[in-house]
Amino acid sequence: MKIAVGCDHAGFPLKQTVIDSVKALGHEVIDVGTFSAEAVDFPDFTKKVGEKVQSGEAERGILVCGSGIGACIAANKMKGVYASIAHDTYSAAQGVLHDNMNVLCLGGRVIGPEMVKVLVPAFLNARYLGNDEGGERLARRVEKIYKMEQER
Repeated sequence: MKIAVGCDHAGFPLKQTVIDSVKALGHEVIDVGTFSAEAVDFPDFTKKVGEKVQSGEAERGILVCGSGIGACIAANKMKGVYASIAHDTYSAAQGVLHDNMNVLCLGGRVIGPEMVKVLVPAFLNARYLGNDEGGERLARRVEKIYKMEQER
């Protein structure tokens, strides 16, 4: 898979660990920045990751800002981007399995590199269950989310 990775200055210290974790799983990284610890606005990099997901250039994205909250809010304003903060492995995988999450948001001031090394695999190794065996209920719920998105 191609994974878009972006961060602001608060997420920058964890960015290389995210990239290394993605590559260790055999995936390709599309690094949209930032490229230093100089202060920047997280919505700018959130938009870059979201656009890569929207266009299909990236199958998923990972965003890192200070808390993960701002990037998550901004990402979810973009059509076709389904983002969530996950600071535990259950949520990182479950968001994909049940809810078709395609962007993982992390708090660079909340978690450290060791947590990144377990969260990224949990997120990237998970596959949406959708219409698979037992997934009819999940697909119905996700379809309702898609419909809500169309109504905005």
